[in-house]
Amino acid sequence: MSDNRQTELTNETIEQNLDAETIQDNELVADSNENTKEVADNPVEATNNEDVPSMEDFKDQIEQSFHKFNVGDIVKCSVVGVSDTEVIVDLGSYAEGLIKVADYSSIPNFSLKDNVTVGEEIHAKIIKDDDGEGNILLSKKQADFVLAWEKLQEYLDNGDILNVKIAQSVKGGVLTYVEGIRGFIPASQLSVSYVENLDEWVGKEVEAVVITVDENENRLVLSSKQVELDKINKEKQEMLEGLEEGLTLKGVVDNIVPYGAFVKLENNLSGLVHISQLSDKFIKSPNEVVKEGQEVTVRVISVKDGKINLTMKSLEDATKEEVVTSKPSNRPSGRPSNRQRAKSNVQNSKPLDFTSDQEATTSLADLLKNLDIE
Repeated sequence: MSDNRQTELTNETIEQNLDAETIQDNELVADSNENTKEVADNPVEATNNEDVPSMEDFKDQIEQSFHKFNVGDIVKCSVVGVSDTEVIVDLGSYAEGLIKVADYSSIPNFSLKDNVTVGEEIHAKIIKDDDGEGNILLSKKQADFVLAWEKLQEYLDNGDILNVKIAQSVKGGVLTYVEGIRGFIPASQLSVSYVENLDEWVGKEVEAVVITVDENENRLVLSSKQVELDKINKEKQEMLEGLEEGLTLKGVVDNIVPYGAFVKLENNLSGLVHISQLSDKFIKSPNEVVKEGQEVTVRVISVKDGKINLTMKSLEDATKEEVVTSKPSNRPSGRPSNRQRAKSNVQNSKPLDFTSDQEATTSLADLLKNLDIE
């Protein structure tokens, strides 16, 4: 076979192959267009029944990511990383937040790895919006300080009772810590009882209320005495409500004053017996009737404005009346008294007869001889 003939066959074969590839490509394009049409007609099936999120779904996150933080802002963030020197927090923004160990806590030798957990939420204060590497610097310690004073003010306004532990004794009182802020309890505010040794209170837990908050002066003052007084007053009020007019009680004369005597009753209650209520007789001084330490019986006249008014006079009158009306008699039952028999004898005696020539005199013996007197 000549070279020309071989060349013609080769060219023919190449053309046939090209035509076959062209037909195959056209079929693939047709199939692709058909698939595209099916996807357009059935978008749900094309995504395997999965919802395709839209830009609207990410609107809040997008806006928050571009939120501008200002120095001094206190924000809530989540811990995402902890090292020996710093804590990484998620601010939900374009930049991460960093808290250096010195800005995390005021506790000496504080260990981040031992005390901070990934995932926990904290409050921190923005102290620098860019550290030069695109990070936002924060301080948890400063945030705690600001939030603590706000919380202390709430405790003061609400009168909340706090459980605090005495940390140490100082001149004139003791120290404790509330929300990380050092507080002072004066010795006069420790207890209703006299406090002699402050060192004995160190380590004890007491209930206290905040009585002074001054952030500018870094001054926090508490009182545990006030808590005790409030409990005593509450108990007293409940006991006062249980006292009724006319109730008779036992008590001890606790104090004598010119206008009466104070009597200490049960449950540490105290009432006044006015001088006019000490006796039914006129007296110039309560000392004429009672002495300090004397046990007496009193009766409640009234309870008003937390004051108990008592009387002993009504009890004396009632006692005397009872003695008179119930005085026992030794005379047999049904036997007439001497007075009754004398009256009966006089009524039944015969009149005395005398003539004009007799002496009209009557001796005592004559008057009594007809009386039956035993």
